[in-house]
Parts: sequence; C-alpha cells; structure tokens
Amino acid sequence: MTKCRRIAIAGVLFFLAVGAAMAVFTRHASPPSYVHSENLSVVFENEEKVLRRVQASLKKHDRRITLTFSGKGEYMEDISVLVSDLMKNALAMGDGPTDGDYIRYQYGGYTLFYSHEQVGAQYRYTIQIEPIYYTTLEQEQQVDEAVKSILAELDFKRSTSDYEKIRAVHNYLVRTVTYDIIHKKNESYHLDTTAYAAFLNGTATCQGYSVAAYRLLREAGVHCRIVTGTVADGETAERHAWNLVELGGVYYNLDATWDALLETEDYFLKSDNAIPDHVRDSEFKQASFQAQYPMTEADYEDSALNTHQSATFS
Repeated sequence: MTKCRRIAIAGVLFFLAVGAAMAVFTRHASPPSYVHSENLSVVFENEEKVLRRVQASLKKHDRRITLTFSGKGEYMEDISVLVSDLMKNALAMGDGPTDGDYIRYQYGGYTLFYSHEQVGAQYRYTIQIEPIYYTTLEQEQQVDEAVKSILAELDFKRSTSDYEKIRAVHNYLVRTVTYDIIHKKNESYHLDTTAYAAFLNGTATCQGYSVAAYRLLREAGVHCRIVTGTVADGETAERHAWNLVELGGVYYNLDATWDALLETEDYFLKSDNAIPDHVRDSEFKQASFQAQYPMTEADYEDSALNTHQSATFS
C-alpha cells in the first residue's frame, strides 16, 4: 500500500460499551487539536466527536471500545498507528479535574485486537481496544467523595487566591500522604500511582502525589499539569513525576513528594534553575510545550512563604 495520502472511507460505526455514534474516515485536513503520525493513510473525519466518545468511555472505565468500518482498501498495516494516535489524542483532550492528565496517569495503556474480512468488493474492519486502568470505577467514585470532603475541609472562598489554594493543597498532601515504600519495587502494583491511594490509603508514590495534586488544584480552579522525568537520588537517577502550576501567568514546579520526604519546602513553587536535579522527559522539553506552559525565571517570592512555613508540617 502506498502511504502518500489519506483516503476517505465512509460508513464507519463507532461503538462503546454503552451507546453508539457514527464516525467516518477522510482525506480532509484534520482539526489542529488532533496530532497525526506522518504518512498515515487513514484518519477520522469527525475526529473530535470520536475523541470525546473515547474519552467518555475511559472515564466510565468501559472494558472494551469497538470500532468497525468498511472500505475498498487494505489498511491493516496502519490500524495500530491509527489507534495509537486516537488514544494519545483522547488522553490529551481537556484539562478539567478528571480530564487529560488525570486519566493519562491512572491508565496503563491498552490491548488491541483488530481484523478484517472481505465482503463483496469491500473489506470490513473490526477494531477492539481494551484499556488498562489502575483504578476501578467504584474506586473513582470513592475518590469523588473524598475530594468533596477535602475541599470542604480546605474551605476555599471566592476571595481565596491561587497562591493560597496551591499552598493549602501542597500542605494537605505533605501532611496526610506518606511515600509508599512497600510497593515501590512491585512493578505489577499500580494502585499507589493513583489519587485513590493518596486520598483513601494515605500512601502513594510520586505519581500518586502528582495526580492527587492535579485533581484538587483543578477542582479549585488552578491550572496545572503533571510532568515526568528523572530525579537525582545520590549517584543514581530515578523515574519521577511532579506538577507544574500556574500562578500570575507563568508556571512553577511543585513537588509535594520530595517536600514530604525531606520535610522541606525546597520544591514549592520553584523555577527550573532552582531544581536542576529534576530533568524532564523529552516531550516536556519541546518548544511547543514550553510555549504553551511558559516557566518562571525565578522562584516564587512572597511574604506568605515565611508566614506559613512554620505551620507547614504541623
């Protein structure tokens, strides 16, 4: 198959575990929000609608997402790339409390099955995506209740500044969550990377701290992201996750995990230069990411830092 253009395929059916929606493939230009792999021969026409359906399915923890379509061509070699693009873009959609990074970092990929059969002059394709979740739907419902309780305890008002919200969330996680050392080397155990572990079990790894911070801050109206990379630990570099938080139009590093472990505030609202031991993965170093999330050139300076510091670990 020549992969020099994207071709149109009509009549694609898109099924979720509950309900169904129509989707088609096209050679037309895609929305700028959807990123395609180069030289992909088939793409979705109504991509945003399909992405929202997939995202909704992931939020509901549907066990299987099935897509079927018919076309005259042989597209089997592109299916895995097509699905990879679909899932990446579905996970990148939105930055609400339970969108974007919240799904991405509590999800372990998917198992993909696909096949086709010839029906007359056409081929009928069937794609089955089985997502891997780190939590159950019931556990996410418990998280929802825990978040309501925590936000009631934090008691944010309309007059509460973003700085005060960030401070309160950081202090809450430092005070109530301990690092999960027990499961650290258990590669088959993933619950400690979730907000559930932080809120309900009171123990989590760095990823769990970061997802919990993301959920609380986004619920409070503070924009943030989760970034991954490595962090120096003595002579070795370990995998790590932490947050970027927006304050005053720029972003600061926030690492509740290390502040909890070290009982410091060395990782609270810091510039990149202040924490050279934190090295981001390549996707977070790209110019497009840095343009979208401009970093501060200096640490956050406020008299409140000194005012609140003595109460941080009470």
